[in-house]
Amino acid sequence: MKRDLVEPVFGGFSAKAFSFLKELAVQQNRDWFLEHKSEYEQELKEPLSLLVKALGLTLRTKRIDLECDPKRAIFRINRDIRFSKDKRPYKTNVGAAMTRNGDKNSPGVLYIHIDPAGSFTASGFYCPESPQLQAIRQQIVERPKEFLSILNKLAKAGFTLAQQDRLQRLPRGFETVESPEIGELLRLKSLVVIHPLQKKTLGDGPALIKEISDFAVTSHPLLQFGWTAVTL
Repeated sequence: MKRDLVEPVFGGFSAKAFSFLKELAVQQNRDWFLEHKSEYEQELKEPLSLLVKALGLTLRTKRIDLECDPKRAIFRINRDIRFSKDKRPYKTNVGAAMTRNGDKNSPGVLYIHIDPAGSFTASGFYCPESPQLQAIRQQIVERPKEFLSILNKLAKAGFTLAQQDRLQRLPRGFETVESPEIGELLRLKSLVVIHPLQKKTLGDGPALIKEISDFAVTSHPLLQFGWTAVTL
Protein backbone atom coordinates (compact mmCIF):
# COMPACT_ATOMS: atom_id res chain seq x y z
CA MET A 1 0.00 0.00 0.00
CA LYS A 2 1.35 3.40 -1.01
CA ARG A 3 1.69 6.00 1.65
CA ASP A 4 -0.17 9.26 1.13
CA LEU A 5 2.12 11.99 -0.07
CA VAL A 6 2.29 14.86 2.39
CA GLU A 7 3.00 18.36 1.14
CA PRO A 8 6.22 19.69 2.75
CA VAL A 9 5.69 22.44 5.28
CA PHE A 10 7.46 25.78 4.89
CA GLY A 11 10.03 25.93 7.64
CA GLY A 12 11.75 29.18 6.77
CA PHE A 13 14.95 30.06 4.91
CA SER A 14 18.19 28.55 6.16
CA ALA A 15 21.56 30.24 6.60
CA LYS A 16 22.68 28.26 3.53
CA ALA A 17 20.19 30.20 1.41
CA PHE A 18 21.86 33.50 2.20
CA SER A 19 25.35 32.01 1.87
CA PHE A 20 24.43 30.82 -1.62
CA LEU A 21 23.22 34.27 -2.68
CA LYS A 22 26.35 35.93 -1.28
CA GLU A 23 28.59 33.52 -3.16
CA LEU A 24 26.55 33.93 -6.34
CA ALA A 25 27.14 37.68 -6.13
CA VAL A 26 30.89 36.97 -6.25
CA GLN A 27 30.91 34.17 -8.83
CA GLN A 28 28.35 35.37 -11.39
CA ASN A 29 29.11 32.72 -14.00
CA ARG A 30 27.05 29.94 -15.53
CA ASP A 31 29.47 27.10 -14.76
CA TRP A 32 29.45 27.89 -11.05
CA PHE A 33 25.68 28.24 -10.97
CA LEU A 34 25.09 24.92 -12.75
CA GLU A 35 27.49 23.22 -10.35
CA HIS A 36 25.53 24.61 -7.39
CA LYS A 37 22.05 24.58 -8.91
CA SER A 38 20.82 21.94 -6.48
CA GLU A 39 21.65 24.29 -3.60
CA TYR A 40 19.62 27.05 -5.22
CA GLU A 41 16.63 24.75 -5.70
CA GLN A 42 16.77 23.20 -2.21
CA GLU A 43 17.58 26.31 -0.19
CA LEU A 44 15.74 29.04 -2.11
CA LYS A 45 13.40 27.99 -4.92
CA GLU A 46 11.63 25.19 -3.05
CA PRO A 47 11.23 27.12 0.23
CA LEU A 48 9.96 30.18 -1.64
CA SER A 49 7.46 27.98 -3.46
CA LEU A 50 6.24 26.55 -0.16
CA LEU A 51 5.99 30.05 1.30
CA VAL A 52 3.84 31.25 -1.59
CA LYS A 53 1.56 28.21 -1.27
CA ALA A 54 1.23 28.70 2.49
CA LEU A 55 0.41 32.35 2.02
CA GLY A 56 -2.25 31.41 -0.50
CA LEU A 57 -4.00 29.21 2.05
CA THR A 58 -3.72 31.83 4.79
CA LEU A 59 -4.85 34.76 2.63
CA ARG A 60 -7.83 32.78 1.38
CA THR A 61 -9.11 32.47 4.95
CA LYS A 62 -8.72 36.23 5.32
CA ARG A 63 -10.56 36.89 2.03
CA ILE A 64 -7.58 38.58 0.42
CA ASP A 65 -7.98 38.24 -3.34
CA LEU A 66 -4.42 37.43 -4.42
CA GLU A 67 -3.41 34.44 -6.55
CA CYS A 68 -0.55 32.48 -4.98
CA ASP A 69 0.59 30.03 -7.65
CA PRO A 70 4.37 29.53 -7.28
CA LYS A 71 4.81 28.72 -10.98
CA ARG A 72 3.50 32.17 -11.86
CA ALA A 73 4.51 34.17 -8.80
CA ILE A 74 8.23 33.40 -8.48
CA PHE A 75 10.69 35.42 -10.52
CA ARG A 76 13.51 33.70 -12.39
CA ILE A 77 16.95 34.14 -10.89
CA ASN A 78 18.40 34.78 -14.35
CA ARG A 79 18.68 38.46 -15.22
CA ASP A 80 17.45 39.83 -18.55
CA ILE A 81 20.64 41.38 -19.88
CA ARG A 82 19.58 41.94 -23.50
CA PHE A 83 19.23 45.71 -23.16
CA SER A 84 21.27 46.25 -20.01
CA LYS A 85 24.82 47.56 -19.63
CA ASP A 86 25.08 45.35 -16.54
CA LYS A 87 25.86 41.92 -18.00
CA ARG A 88 25.88 39.95 -14.76
CA PRO A 89 23.78 36.85 -15.58
CA TYR A 90 22.18 36.25 -12.17
CA LYS A 91 20.22 38.19 -9.59
CA THR A 92 21.55 38.17 -6.04
CA ASN A 93 18.08 37.83 -4.53
CA VAL A 94 14.91 35.83 -5.03
CA GLY A 95 11.42 37.24 -5.19
CA ALA A 96 7.76 36.49 -5.77
CA ALA A 97 4.82 38.67 -6.78
CA MET A 98 1.19 37.84 -6.04
CA THR A 99 -1.55 39.67 -7.93
CA ARG A 100 -5.30 39.40 -8.49
CA ASN A 101 -4.97 37.15 -11.55
CA GLY A 102 -1.55 35.63 -10.96
CA ASP A 103 0.14 37.62 -13.73
CA LYS A 104 3.24 39.29 -12.30
CA ASN A 105 2.66 42.27 -14.64
CA SER A 106 -0.88 42.83 -13.39
CA PRO A 107 -1.29 46.15 -11.52
CA GLY A 108 -1.38 45.90 -7.75
CA VAL A 109 0.95 43.41 -6.10
CA LEU A 110 2.06 41.81 -2.86
CA TYR A 111 5.80 41.32 -3.34
CA ILE A 112 8.31 39.28 -1.34
CA HIS A 113 12.04 39.97 -1.63
CA ILE A 114 14.65 37.66 -0.06
CA ASP A 115 18.12 39.20 -0.09
CA PRO A 116 21.24 39.02 2.14
CA ALA A 117 21.46 42.81 1.85
CA GLY A 118 17.94 43.25 3.23
CA SER A 119 14.68 41.35 2.81
CA PHE A 120 11.24 42.90 2.72
CA THR A 121 7.65 42.57 1.60
CA ALA A 122 5.83 45.34 -0.23
CA SER A 123 2.29 46.05 -1.32
CA GLY A 124 0.76 48.49 -3.77
CA PHE A 125 1.33 49.78 -7.28
CA TYR A 126 4.98 49.90 -8.29
CA CYS A 127 5.65 52.05 -11.38
CA PRO A 128 2.29 51.22 -13.00
CA GLU A 129 1.85 51.93 -16.69
CA SER A 130 0.91 55.50 -17.55
CA PRO A 131 -2.85 54.87 -18.16
CA GLN A 132 -3.12 52.95 -14.89
CA LEU A 133 -1.28 55.60 -12.89
CA GLN A 134 -3.40 58.30 -14.51
CA ALA A 135 -6.57 56.45 -13.48
CA ILE A 136 -5.39 56.04 -9.88
CA ARG A 137 -4.41 59.71 -9.68
CA GLN A 138 -7.80 60.73 -11.02
CA GLN A 139 -9.54 58.61 -8.41
CA ILE A 140 -7.42 60.18 -5.65
CA VAL A 141 -8.60 63.61 -6.82
CA GLU A 142 -12.23 62.48 -6.98
CA ARG A 143 -12.19 60.56 -3.68
CA PRO A 144 -9.55 62.30 -1.56
CA LYS A 145 -11.18 61.63 1.84
CA GLU A 146 -11.35 57.90 1.16
CA PHE A 147 -7.72 57.73 0.06
CA LEU A 148 -6.46 59.84 2.94
CA SER A 149 -8.40 57.63 5.34
CA ILE A 150 -6.61 54.58 3.93
CA LEU A 151 -3.24 56.29 4.34
CA ASN A 152 -4.13 57.34 7.89
CA LYS A 153 -4.94 53.75 8.88
CA LEU A 154 -1.69 52.57 7.28
CA ALA A 155 0.23 55.23 9.19
CA LYS A 156 -1.29 54.07 12.48
CA ALA A 157 -0.03 50.59 11.63
CA GLY A 158 3.45 52.01 10.97
CA PHE A 159 3.40 52.23 7.17
CA THR A 160 3.79 55.25 4.89
CA LEU A 161 4.02 55.44 1.11
CA ALA A 162 7.55 55.07 -0.26
CA GLN A 163 8.86 58.40 -1.54
CA GLN A 164 11.72 57.36 -3.84
CA ASP A 165 9.91 57.74 -7.18
CA ARG A 166 8.36 61.17 -7.53
CA LEU A 167 7.93 64.02 -10.01
CA GLN A 168 9.37 67.47 -9.45
CA ARG A 169 6.02 69.04 -10.38
CA LEU A 170 2.37 68.07 -10.50
CA PRO A 171 1.68 65.63 -13.35
CA ARG A 172 0.13 66.86 -16.56
CA GLY A 173 -3.63 67.22 -16.23
CA PHE A 174 -3.49 67.82 -12.48
CA GLU A 175 -1.84 71.25 -12.39
CA THR A 176 -4.97 72.89 -10.93
CA VAL A 177 -5.16 70.67 -7.84
CA GLU A 178 -5.18 73.07 -4.89
CA SER A 179 -4.65 70.74 -1.92
CA PRO A 180 -0.91 70.56 -1.09
CA GLU A 181 -1.44 67.17 0.58
CA ILE A 182 -3.14 65.67 -2.47
CA GLY A 183 -0.62 67.37 -4.74
CA GLU A 184 2.25 65.61 -2.96
CA LEU A 185 0.52 62.26 -3.46
CA LEU A 186 -0.08 62.91 -7.15
CA ARG A 187 3.63 63.48 -7.71
CA LEU A 188 4.43 59.91 -6.70
CA LYS A 189 5.18 57.49 -9.55
CA SER A 190 4.52 54.50 -7.30
CA LEU A 191 2.04 53.95 -4.48
CA VAL A 192 3.76 51.35 -2.33
CA VAL A 193 4.18 50.52 1.35
CA ILE A 194 7.16 48.43 2.47
CA HIS A 195 7.70 46.18 5.48
CA PRO A 196 11.28 45.01 6.28
CA LEU A 197 11.74 41.35 7.17
CA GLN A 198 14.27 40.43 9.84
CA LYS A 199 16.65 37.49 9.39
CA LYS A 200 15.40 35.90 12.59
CA THR A 201 11.85 35.83 11.20
CA LEU A 202 13.02 34.58 7.79
CA GLY A 203 14.24 31.41 9.45
CA ASP A 204 10.93 30.77 11.23
CA GLY A 205 8.31 29.52 8.78
CA PRO A 206 5.11 30.08 10.80
CA ALA A 207 6.30 33.48 12.02
CA LEU A 208 7.16 34.62 8.50
CA ILE A 209 3.81 33.47 7.09
CA LYS A 210 1.98 35.34 9.84
CA GLU A 211 4.04 38.51 9.42
CA ILE A 212 3.53 38.68 5.66
CA SER A 213 -0.15 37.74 5.82
CA ASP A 214 -0.80 40.35 8.52
CA PHE A 215 0.93 42.94 6.35
CA ALA A 216 -1.18 41.83 3.37
CA VAL A 217 -4.37 42.35 5.36
CA THR A 218 -3.28 45.78 6.59
CA SER A 219 -2.24 46.99 3.13
CA HIS A 220 -5.13 45.42 1.22
CA PRO A 221 -7.29 48.60 1.22
CA LEU A 222 -4.54 50.33 -0.76
CA LEU A 223 -4.69 47.60 -3.39
CA GLN A 224 -8.48 47.69 -3.48
CA PHE A 225 -8.53 51.45 -4.01
CA GLY A 226 -6.15 51.18 -6.95
CA TRP A 227 -7.90 48.17 -8.44
CA THR A 228 -11.18 50.06 -8.45
CA ALA A 229 -9.52 52.84 -10.43
CA VAL A 230 -7.78 50.71 -13.07
CA THR A 231 -10.85 48.54 -13.76
CA LEU A 232 -13.37 51.37 -14.24
